Amino acid sequence: MSITPVDLSNKKILVTGPTSQVAMPLMEELVKISDEIYGLARFSKSSDEQIIKSMGATVLKKDLASDDLSDIPDDFDYVLHFAVVKSGDFEYDLQANAEGAGRLLAHCHKAKAFLLVSSGGVYQYAGQDPLPENAPLGDNHRALMPTYSICKIAQETVVRFAGKQFGVPTVIGRMSMPYGDNGGWPFYHLLMMKEGIAIDVHPDQPNFYNPTHAVDYIKQIPYLLAAATVESNTVNWGGPQRVSIEDWCAYLEKLTGFTPKFNITDTAFGSLSVDTTKMQGIYDEPSLDWKEGILRLVRNLMPDVLKEEYRA
Repeated sequence: MSITPVDLSNKKILVTGPTSQVAMPLMEELVKISDEIYGLARFSKSSDEQIIKSMGATVLKKDLASDDLSDIPDDFDYVLHFAVVKSGDFEYDLQANAEGAGRLLAHCHKAKAFLLVSSGGVYQYAGQDPLPENAPLGDNHRALMPTYSICKIAQETVVRFAGKQFGVPTVIGRMSMPYGDNGGWPFYHLLMMKEGIAIDVHPDQPNFYNPTHAVDYIKQIPYLLAAATVESNTVNWGGPQRVSIEDWCAYLEKLTGFTPKFNITDTAFGSLSVDTTKMQGIYDEPSLDWKEGILRLVRNLMPDVLKEEYRA
């Protein structure tokens, strides 16, 4: 390994957005290795709050758009910022995502490292070629999530500034397509295939992404934290395999017999394949094959739809 991962065991760690589909598997692993895991969110659903408490983690009920943070701990070893707001209201979403990230980092300025979970959705659409970290940025997700890309770009900028201002090492991970045994985009496509609902795809086919299963992105986090710098380090966070929507839907058809229907439309997200060279220099362990990952997902969430030969 070119980078020695940080040791997260017995550390005081803050995870924002802990009940999200992406962060939940991480929380489940962190509580196994530390008694000081904190989850910060608005917790608008009391059931979500109870889930985090039942894990043994400490709940911090805060709205990063407006709430005072002075009454929460400021001595976390690491901050893993997964939270994202996509209300469609630009004023609120910029306060929650961009300003909120800056206020959080300023409050947690004693941290050894701060991980901002960003998105490949910050890149300007550029066809099927893998995009490096210095590729042009743009309002990629406007058609479906009007505030998302702009808020993520603003959030990255604020975190870079705040990290330098307060001397906190930061790393910005631009996730391509996270999924896991608990769901993700392929699962939604499976549900649509089951119901005969057409899946929107961009006309510049095939539509490539870099899927990353939870078993991999959880392992990669200690390496990303080790790669954090005060000058900020931006990394494309995706698996080494380029896989298209069309490919994983075809594989889901093989597993289940449900035939995908596609609606070709310019308003669909186009390819967001990223260049993972930098990521592979940080973490070069073998990754879970995407087909195995999707099979795991279906076995966990909808085992009854699998053909007999694919059931566990």
